[in-house]
Amino acid sequence: MSTLTTTITPQAGSSIALDALGSRPNAAESLTNTVTPAGRRGRFTTTTETDNDDHPPQDDGPPPPPATPLNNKNNNNTLFKLISTGFSFFVAGVNDGSLGALIPYVIRSYGITTALVSALYAATLAGWLAAALTSTHLAQRLRLGYLLGLGALLQTAAHALRCWPPAGAPFGLFVASFFLVSLGQAYQDTFGNTFVASLSRGEKKKKEGDSVHRWLGFIHAMYMAGCLVAPFGATSIAATGTVGTEGVGSRWWLFYTVPLSLGVVNFGLVLVAFRDMLGFVGRTRSRMQMADASEPEGKKSASRLMKEALNKRSVWLLSLFFFFYLGVVVTAGGWVVEYLVDVRNGDIAQMGYVPAGFSGGGLLGRILLPEPTHRWGEKKMVSLYCVLCLGFQLLFWLVPNIIAASVAISLLGFFSGPLFATAISVGTRLFPADINATAISFVFVFAQIGGSVFPMVTGVLAAHTGVSAMQPVLVGLIVAMTISWLLVPQPKGKTK
Repeated sequence: MSTLTTTITPQAGSSIALDALGSRPNAAESLTNTVTPAGRRGRFTTTTETDNDDHPPQDDGPPPPPATPLNNKNNNNTLFKLISTGFSFFVAGVNDGSLGALIPYVIRSYGITTALVSALYAATLAGWLAAALTSTHLAQRLRLGYLLGLGALLQTAAHALRCWPPAGAPFGLFVASFFLVSLGQAYQDTFGNTFVASLSRGEKKKKEGDSVHRWLGFIHAMYMAGCLVAPFGATSIAATGTVGTEGVGSRWWLFYTVPLSLGVVNFGLVLVAFRDMLGFVGRTRSRMQMADASEPEGKKSASRLMKEALNKRSVWLLSLFFFFYLGVVVTAGGWVVEYLVDVRNGDIAQMGYVPAGFSGGGLLGRILLPEPTHRWGEKKMVSLYCVLCLGFQLLFWLVPNIIAASVAISLLGFFSGPLFATAISVGTRLFPADINATAISFVFVFAQIGGSVFPMVTGVLAAHTGVSAMQPVLVGLIVAMTISWLLVPQPKGKTK
């Protein structure tokens, strides 16, 4: 289980109430890496925490007019950080969105079964579990910029290992790259999500949660944009030079030069955007955080934060929803091409574009649906989306037509698109402020377990009964996702 020490809190002396921190006078002095609203200027600044109280906050005098991103350097810096975070999600989407299109080529190039392909999802799960065990300790030693940079570097290294033909790179090396890329994604996604979600906490005179859904919608739309373009690039490269409908002669591995290049840009962008948040956490502060679990909230040890988060019923219920949700998305996106080729007798070169419809629907859903979802009530709207997803999944399963299947899977992507950002928005308002980062990181890990276990189970079942086993698995997952969402409590005072 991972936890984060990068949180958003009001500075001492800020006009924003300290109710989320228990109105503790030294709350701002108890955190390692903080992004805080500065004074009463309505802008975000990045502060580096010190180990003494020799420099108390200074009063900047009468508050000037509210600043805007166009005329305020600090707001521009924050916007740059948001762009960098969004791009990191785009890179992750390119990686995840390409796998479904490439799986048929991987199977035929290595001469393996669908059961062995499941090892890719097992490696992904191992990477997220490793992140859960290490991110707590890393967050106590590294500031946010280094944490995000480490995630970007691991992903870049993983793609570098994939740019080799099967003759020169054994399948085991290909599997190992999925461990590295998921470990890097875990660091960037978890810390990036928490950073973006926490920015809205500093806003004053706005309805609580009024903008968090928009920023989260942006970064998750960037992820779906990556998932959208990936099948086009992967299928185009993989289909070049192939003979027949079985993909013989494909050089699919050359596609990974694309995410490799994007990974280099991602790494550089993180270092530039978060240059004011690079460095190591002071040893004195690290000792203070770990020494006494009975200290005030800002000085709680990692183990105490984890214990408090895991004792919250709402954390487990939201995690259960994400467990099934990501199981639906990854299983559908990962196995749809092989299903259409093997069961519906589709052309492998043409079916590789179908995941683009699924991802394109998800992208549109994350752009168009967050606003009506927030306006008309998250609880009932997400419930409606889940029912619609079930209906289109049944259409995909029961109508034996490739065109109908392509349309149905695209609409499934559209209505499942806003679920992730909406649920994260609910979580940031549902969990207490002091354990919010810890709880969200646990939710992410639990989600990735679902996103790894169910595609892996589908692959094992497909090895014995055929890829058609995907369909009842998806139906069961969507039903479980709907039920689990109904169990998630509604934040007090929020839309219903």
